[in-house]
Amino acid sequence: MSTDNTPDTVRHSLPALTLAALGVVYGDIGTSPLYTVKEIFAPHTGITPDAANIIGAVSAVLWALMLVVTLKYVILILRADNRGEGGGLALTALAARAVQNTPQMRQAVLLLGLFGATLFYGDSIITPAISVISAVEGIEVITPALQPYVVPISVLVLLGLFAMQRFGTHSVGRFFGPVMVLWFTVLGALGVVHIAQQPDILQALNPLHAVRFLMDRGPLVLAAVGAIVLALTGAEALYADMGHFGRQPIQLGWLVLVWPSLTLNYLGQGGLALKSLAASQASGIELANADWFFLMAPDAWRAALVILATMATIIASQAVITGAYSLTHQAIALGLLPRLTIRQTSEHQIGQIYMPGVNWLLLLGVIVLVLGFRSSSAMAAAYGIAVTGTMLVTTCLAFIIAWRYWHWEPVWTALLILPFLALDLFFFGANILRVMEGGWVP
Repeated sequence: MSTDNTPDTVRHSLPALTLAALGVVYGDIGTSPLYTVKEIFAPHTGITPDAANIIGAVSAVLWALMLVVTLKYVILILRADNRGEGGGLALTALAARAVQNTPQMRQAVLLLGLFGATLFYGDSIITPAISVISAVEGIEVITPALQPYVVPISVLVLLGLFAMQRFGTHSVGRFFGPVMVLWFTVLGALGVVHIAQQPDILQALNPLHAVRFLMDRGPLVLAAVGAIVLALTGAEALYADMGHFGRQPIQLGWLVLVWPSLTLNYLGQGGLALKSLAASQASGIELANADWFFLMAPDAWRAALVILATMATIIASQAVITGAYSLTHQAIALGLLPRLTIRQTSEHQIGQIYMPGVNWLLLLGVIVLVLGFRSSSAMAAAYGIAVTGTMLVTTCLAFIIAWRYWHWEPVWTALLILPFLALDLFFFGANILRVMEGGWVP
């Protein structure tokens, strides 16, 4: 009887797990449209919002999502699970096992994995801070008079989020899942409206525009790349949270809903910028950078969009918080941390845990960041270094696993991994230059 029921159980649980994964895993990368395009055209990048730059910047974002998130993480990295667990230390454990007959190489692998893990903890503190404050900043678009309330409201929202963690990932995900389905539907719908109004933005689907945009930057290319990488925040969380939901629900959620919605929204923001540019040129004035995401919504809907965005950023924080639990659990198993209280929150999914000590330490770090930086733009540099550093370590460990653990042909493995490594080095190099601007945090 149990043999007959197993396929049905798996089949019926996949949609439920995918919905729960949408409520936990994709919040981080799903809220990147709130600040990415705005940051690309921020004053420090030196990028003028003209037609070529708008199309080129959107193209660069779309192809970064394709290469780094879809090809590298969703298709390649998610294959490397350690007894169902994902994340930097799961990858480290696999890589260390692959080179256990070479003590010096094993030690180097462990040190590399620890470096990546520390950066992920940095990400786990920065993500809730920048995500929530960027959404609450939307009230400034409604009326600038509300600006003084951004930080207090952000702190209250974050206190509520961390207080909810004790109910467990599945309960939180079941509540947040439908909210994220609505969020991604709204992202896509807003995008479609503005694409229809300015179809020229569809040129951004051609990667040549991305290449031309980056090459035209010259020495300032690193500033542009440092902003573009904000679109990739949360990619590491897809892998880190694999133990909570499994590989299939995460892959399904990305390919069916998340990736198409993000693509449409970035195209829509570009379309809105092109439309605004045409209006500015007709009036004989220079186009100023703006909060393109919130301007996509009609005035009457903007307050509702701020509320929905705030809920989505609360969920964005969930991805890295649960990732931090998994990472700490693995660190304890590897003997890298002392034993801490671990509460199992699901009878069915062994990876779903809650760690009160980690939870409250993360909250403390998040509140300090919000009170210290006080805006999403001020935190952008810190965010970029944490994200790109972790991605770089993941790629290096993935090469060792593919070569020594999966026994892939070394030459072909190198040819597969090198383009990803080059991209990660490019992204990391662009962000490391901003250490003094806040990059010292992670």
